[in-house]
Amino acid sequence: MKRPVRWSRSALDDLKQQIIHIAADHPVAAQRIVERIRDAGIVLGEIPTGRPGRVVGTYEKSVSRVPYIIAYAIGAAGDGEVISILRVIHTARDWPSDTWPEP
Repeated sequence: MKRPVRWSRSALDDLKQQIIHIAADHPVAAQRIVERIRDAGIVLGEIPTGRPGRVVGTYEKSVSRVPYIIAYAIGAAGDGEVISILRVIHTARDWPSDTWPEP
């Protein structure tokens, strides 16, 4: 069952900030990272695999071959479910239990 995937404003802002930073020195690498994160989001709509998140009610999915985690939630939408991508976070960020990292 394919679920729609919705990106929150916070997740899009996270991604934009990271990509601007990387693209300043490595535009090709920045594009590859965007593609990997986007593809990981699409896959979550098909198979929402991930571990329970540090924030209650969320899940976390590591993005393959890049140091990022997609934080997401699964919610109800009409007759099915929707994947809501909440944040895109670099793995080097300090991320204490039950909170989002500060921007």
